[in-house]
Order: sequence, then structure tokens, then C-alpha cells
Amino acid sequence: MTQAPTPTADTVRRLVQSLLDDAKEGKNAKDATSGRSGRGGKENRQGGSGPGPDVRPATPDAEPVTWWVGTRHVLRLAPDREATLQQRRELRLRDLVRPHVPVAVPVSVAHGEWAPGLGYTLDTKVPGGSGEEHDVSAVGEADLAGLLTGLREVPVRQAETLGVPRAAPRSLEALRRAAVRAAERLAAADEFDPTRLNQLTPPAASQLAAQPGSAVLTHHALTGGHLVVSADGRVRGVLGWAGTAVGDPAEDIAGLALAVGSPAAVRAATLAGYGARPCLRGLWLARCDAVVHLAGDLTGEDATLLRTRLRRAWEPILLERVTDLGDADDVP
Repeated sequence: MTQAPTPTADTVRRLVQSLLDDAKEGKNAKDATSGRSGRGGKENRQGGSGPGPDVRPATPDAEPVTWWVGTRHVLRLAPDREATLQQRRELRLRDLVRPHVPVAVPVSVAHGEWAPGLGYTLDTKVPGGSGEEHDVSAVGEADLAGLLTGLREVPVRQAETLGVPRAAPRSLEALRRAAVRAAERLAAADEFDPTRLNQLTPPAASQLAAQPGSAVLTHHALTGGHLVVSADGRVRGVLGWAGTAVGDPAEDIAGLALAVGSPAAVRAATLAGYGARPCLRGLWLARCDAVVHLAGDLTGEDATLLRTRLRRAWEPILLERVTDLGDADDVP
């Protein structure tokens, strides 16, 4: 197999310049094809520190695949063929989701191939900051409720037609056992009190199993980094739709608990019409995940973020005092 080329500032600048040239010539930039692939477009374009579009890596990775283009666009390069297929599916899925949700979903203004068989998309930048940097306000919680409601309203069959996979519900009991083991390691490092997990007993975990027929379209990666939050606490957009799956709605509630805190996540889910069972299931998925993930990377570069997520997930909520769900409705 031929090794994929390494994206560089020169590659990105030439690719973006070729798209600008196409736009000036009155062409549809979305028709850019592999004819401009590999070398990033026209050979006479200068790279490095020369003239051309302002491009810079969005992440500090050694081989960046996400680039800021000016102040209003972001270029995402697929590093392999599998990522290319996923990216193409994501573009179609975003178009399907957009009418159903009240927050912005990135729009692709151009897409094609940056190297033979490797895709790219030039997306509009959603204004706002990261959810890791800004707290979500009460109105922002309503935005999140609208997001969860909208995802539930997306026709599952249409999503599956686009190639969105189904994800089987996770076993909360298996995750609980893993969290109990991880909690002992955290306790040894004076990071966590393992008795906090005693509230989630095996019978409780069994009672919080995902219910048949509850699958909906889930974002499946609602991290703080994928939430675009303005300074006033409104949720303005959601990024990172590549991992979307048809599955357990509690996974998105769990993601929000890690991203914005358990109280805000449960309030948003309740506003979206979810009952006690999926809310509590999401809460405990988040708590167990947070314990397991921090124990697995205590000395890693992500430890600070993982500690923050642990703190958010374990913020107390009144709903966790519920011990008998009875016939509580799971979804509207």
C-alpha cells in the first residue's frame, strides 16, 4: 500500500488557493476533483512563508489534518481511505441533521480530494469558543435540549441509508466492574474515593440497562471540544459528526455530563423529554467512564482534562436518589 502523503502548510495553501481561483473564475468549488489532488493544486503557487491564504494547524499534532483557513473556515484532511469514506458519510449526515436541530452544524463550502483517494472538506467555522472554556447557561441547557430532541427526530432509516452504523448498548454492569477496579488505582494515588461507586449496585446497574426499541440517532462524541459555546453560555453549534451512530440515547446524555456537568446534562435531557431511566443510565455511564479513563492515563498529558471530566460527572443531582424506576417512561 502506498503511504499517504504528509499534509504540510504548502499543500494546504496550494489547495485553498486553487479553490479561490475556481471561485474567481465562476466555477463551483464543490466540483474540485482529484485533478488538483496530491500536489495541492497549481504548481506555480508559493508555499511556506510566501504569499497566499493564511493557513495554520488547528492542533499541535506532528501530522496535522485539521487547519484553520483565515478566520472563517476550517479545512479537514482525511489521512486514509477509511477516514475518507467516513468524511463523505459525515457530509451527507450533516445535511440530514441540520433541519432538525436548533444549533449550527458546520457547512461544507468545498470538498474533494487533496491526494489520490484522500478526501477533504472546507467547512465554515462556527463562531464561538470551546465548551471546555465556557460554562453553559440555563438558556444553553435549552439549546442542548433542542439538540437531543432534534437527534431523536431524525429518521433512523434515512440515517442508516447514508451508512450510519448501529451501536449496541454497552453493559453498565460490565462498566461498573471496570470502574470499581479503576477506582482502587485512583484511591492509591489519592485521586478518588472508591466508596462513591457503592451507590451503583449490580441490581441498580441491571435496572438501568438500555431498553429495547429505544435506539435513536446519537452524536456519540458530545465532548466539550465539540460544543461551540458563546461567552453568554449559549450553545451555538456542534462539531465532530464523524462518529455518529444509531444507538443508546444515554450515550449522548453521558457525553454531556462529562462536557458540561451532570446537573446541566440531566436538566437538558429532561427538557428533551427523556425519563428517569435514560437520564440515570447516562449519568452512571459518564461516572464510570470518567473513573476508568483517568485511571488509565494518570500521568498522561490528558490527565488534567480527565480530572475535570471526573469532577463534572460526579456533580450531585437529586435524580440519583431515585431507587425504584417502576414504569417510568424512557422516552416521549
